[in-house]
Amino acid sequence: MARFHDLTVTDVHKTIRDAVVVTLKPENGAADAFDFTQGQYLTFRRDFDGEELRRSYSICAGKDDGILQVGIKRVEGGAFSTWANEHLQVGDTLQAMSPMGSFFTEINPGIARQYLGFAGGSGVTPVLSILKTTLAREPKSSFTLVYANKGVNTIMFREELEDLKNQFMGRLNVIHVLESDAQDIELFTGLVTEEKCAQLFEHWIDIKSVDTAFICGPEPMMLGIAAALRTAGLSDSQIKFELFASAQPGRLKRKVVSVDAASSANQTTAAITLDGATQTVTSPKDVSILDAALQNAMDAPYACKAGVCSTCRCKVLEGEVEMVANHALEDYEVSQGYVLSCQSFPLTDKVVVDYDQ
Repeated sequence: MARFHDLTVTDVHKTIRDAVVVTLKPENGAADAFDFTQGQYLTFRRDFDGEELRRSYSICAGKDDGILQVGIKRVEGGAFSTWANEHLQVGDTLQAMSPMGSFFTEINPGIARQYLGFAGGSGVTPVLSILKTTLAREPKSSFTLVYANKGVNTIMFREELEDLKNQFMGRLNVIHVLESDAQDIELFTGLVTEEKCAQLFEHWIDIKSVDTAFICGPEPMMLGIAAALRTAGLSDSQIKFELFASAQPGRLKRKVVSVDAASSANQTTAAITLDGATQTVTSPKDVSILDAALQNAMDAPYACKAGVCSTCRCKVLEGEVEMVANHALEDYEVSQGYVLSCQSFPLTDKVVVDYDQ
């Protein structure tokens, strides 16, 4: 089956100087394939000088907006984000996978919940989708967003958030924390650290009433916030993560092995099921499951190759692998045998994995 679908760009507009909001229309009868859940992302692909790049961007539209939109902030040195900010135009065609990701909770219109969101920079994109959908579809629920940025001029969706506060009067509270711009309330200036969260919980946020917390931003910020939430009494099941940039430099280098060892003990046989077909390949154990599949002409799904998204998720049915980084899978998924194939390296002479489960 086709993993990527054509999307026509119907609108491109700036939300801040170095970020654009792109509106997309699925083509060739693919509308159903893009019926997203709030908080999910799209994985795009494009060739740059003969090299295929894949990048994931979160959907910022709410379920009831009737459109498909993503926010793309320019990253210094980022080929895709720079191109999207400088050259992408209405009428262009992009290719993307169907929406993916589990950064959400199920909506229940009949109950009243208290939600808390933390976002750093462009990490607000999926949180915006979540809060718009939740406030519209759970009329008894409320949402508090703590939004961290360097300064006022770097706040993505600033006007839209103000409009949402007016639309959902008394149910949406937005706290802006600015790193460099001084504010009337000293607590709202600086970085969002574990200590600052504790102060927010003491003076501004009734943490004991919070049912679910969403965190999306740089890893150091997320770790500090999560620690503060746990200290305040929230369980891991109440904390949802979405990492948009990883501090992990990638996979640690493996020990060098001799040529003889590489030809025997360092080899594994991998049976890989993808789209209903199983292919058995032989590959060195210091090659990830994903790369083994790609090197054997299998169209295995992937996006970031850094363990941040869950696009390359598969299930280990036999054998053992080492997953060296995981910023996307929940603990219950790992306990059920799911791994990120870009970060998983065989430990046994035979492994059996399935991308279809």
